[in-house]
Amino acid sequence: MAAAPVETMADELTPREMELGTRIGNAMMGMSRQWTAVASQLAKLGIDRTSMILLHALTAMGPMRSNALAEAVFSDPSTISRQVAALVKDGLIERRADPADGRASLLAVTDKGHQLLETRKRQKAGSIARFLAHWPEADRERFAELFERFVTDHERHIPDIIEQCAAEQARAAEEN
Repeated sequence: MAAAPVETMADELTPREMELGTRIGNAMMGMSRQWTAVASQLAKLGIDRTSMILLHALTAMGPMRSNALAEAVFSDPSTISRQVAALVKDGLIERRADPADGRASLLAVTDKGHQLLETRKRQKAGSIARFLAHWPEADRERFAELFERFVTDHERHIPDIIEQCAAEQARAAEEN
């Protein structure tokens, strides 16, 4: 006996809202593909995208335990553990004793890590500014405002997105 259908968020949307969602989703996939290509080329130069994500998270949120870092970047703790080991080896982060629990350690960005992150931020900001330079100033400003808002809302909804996808996957598996 098949389970009752799981309502999707799409069931509540108008065709126009779905069309816009599709357009934005396609643009996001295109951007993801482009960033993957850039990351692949930068990795050949020794600039690892994952390292930048972890350094950015630790810089933004301050020293934290490895499991909290994994949660902050929506990753698996075992994956983070391997990445952290490489960052420690490269001198980009360090382990510090956790003042709340001497048996545990906190991960913190080193001066070398801060310098690398700052250099990459400057390079990325310059690249983006150059390819948007032909846009009118008002368009660039408005795009930045809307994109920041989109990213904030997207991050807030990631757990819902994951839950919805898992429910739909489970439903599809039951039907087969």
